[in-house]
Amino acid sequence: MTVQDVSGRILDIRERVLGGEALTHEEGAALLKLEGPAVLELMSAATHVRERFKGRRVHLCAIVNAKCGRCPEDCGFCAQSVHNRADTPEFGMIGADEIVNAARKAEAAGARCFAAVTSGRSASDEDLDTVCQAVRTIRRDLKVLPDASLGLLTSDMAAKLKAAGLHGYHHNVETAPGYYPQVCTTHSYEENLETLRLARRFGFVVCSGGVFGIGETRKHRVEMAEVLRDEDIDRVCLNFFMPVKGTRFEKEPPLSPMEILKTIAVYRLFFPDKDVNVCAGREMHLRDLQGMIFLAGASATMIGNYLTQKGRPAEEDLQLLRDLELEW
Repeated sequence: MTVQDVSGRILDIRERVLGGEALTHEEGAALLKLEGPAVLELMSAATHVRERFKGRRVHLCAIVNAKCGRCPEDCGFCAQSVHNRADTPEFGMIGADEIVNAARKAEAAGARCFAAVTSGRSASDEDLDTVCQAVRTIRRDLKVLPDASLGLLTSDMAAKLKAAGLHGYHHNVETAPGYYPQVCTTHSYEENLETLRLARRFGFVVCSGGVFGIGETRKHRVEMAEVLRDEDIDRVCLNFFMPVKGTRFEKEPPLSPMEILKTIAVYRLFFPDKDVNVCAGREMHLRDLQGMIFLAGASATMIGNYLTQKGRPAEEDLQLLRDLELEW
């Protein structure tokens, strides 16, 4: 296929997505194989789609690690799993006041949404009560919107969180169904999907995604996008594996910056009217190219620290947005 043929194909896909047509599996897989200048054309197409549906405003979110370590689940990428051998700090549930204080700092840094995140299969009644107490205070005293990521969701949990005023619920599917058994065996893919469906039934803004760079293929990345599109989630979360010594995937070769940017662009085309949120790993893997996530179609990012690893100062991200003439 000539350069002109590739350019024409990308332009055709762009126009069809802008016109409301869905990106197909075959198109997504083909776009992930692009190399050289064609990648920049793909990113340009993704930028057009982002600006059409999301404008120039970037959604910023932040989290607090509210309970860390000793997780019984065996997710191979996770430093908090007891099945891995990572040297990770462990602590029990922090207090509601600590969650609120972290939310206050996140709001001051520019975040629109703030999530309390806990390790474990699902939140205990006591931990849930702490999160609900914090959510009520955040709703009353702050402008930042309270979210949570507490593992697998039950109807009772969802009802309590809804009554407290929770805005959004986050739960990753992690990867494609076909690769998931290589990532986690202690809870099923269907349990992950049921959590997303339950969160939607209770009216939460639903955020989900996965981790790239853990041995999955490009085909798996496309398949995960199709699953999330079928579930009609509100916000897509893209993480890029940050190797931690002792985790099962620690020796996986890192994705190249251009591979990451291609992935972001393809997800924008899969989700033209959703927020595509680039979270963990951008600092480590993209380095000086971090600003290009928005030129590849991202419309959201996480500021501040991650669960077990440091992010960069929020002001650096805000300056990046100013330099790109984007709002938040």
